[in-house]
Parts: sequence; structure tokens; C-alpha cells
Amino acid sequence: MQEPTKSQPEALNITKKMTTGEVTEKYPATKAVFSKYFGKSCFDCPAFGTEDINLACMMHNTDVEMFVNELIEAARKGN
Repeated sequence: MQEPTKSQPEALNITKKMTTGEVTEKYPATKAVFSKYFGKSCFDCPAFGTEDINLACMMHNTDVEMFVNELIEAARKGN
């Protein structure tokens, strides 16, 4: 008889091609990273939710790889 296995935690899949809305909806803890780099008013921007992470980082002169890594770390801690 086989031992029951513990379920694996959900893999975090945050990429620069995902929209800002997708990320914050799936991983609410990432909102702190958006605020840190883009300001608290970023959530009031009409583009927020529809633009992808890469475009948002370009618009805010932020290194996208570093930003995505921080999003993943925040999601891990918050979920």
C-alpha cells in the first residue's frame, strides 16, 4: 500500500508578461511591491490592471527582473 503524499504547494508563476491586475488578484500581498516602486496612487491609474508587468516597469524606469523577483518573494510570504 502506498503512503499518502503531502500536497505540493502551488507553484508561483509570476512573469513579466502577466498583467498587473492578474498578479494582484492572484497574489494580494504583491500590492506592497507595486506601492514601493510605483507609489500608492498606482492603483488609481486607469492603466493599472490591464498593462503587463514589463510595460509598467518600463514606464516607471524599474528593472523588470528585480521587480518580478520581489513580486514572487512577496507572494511566497503572503500566501
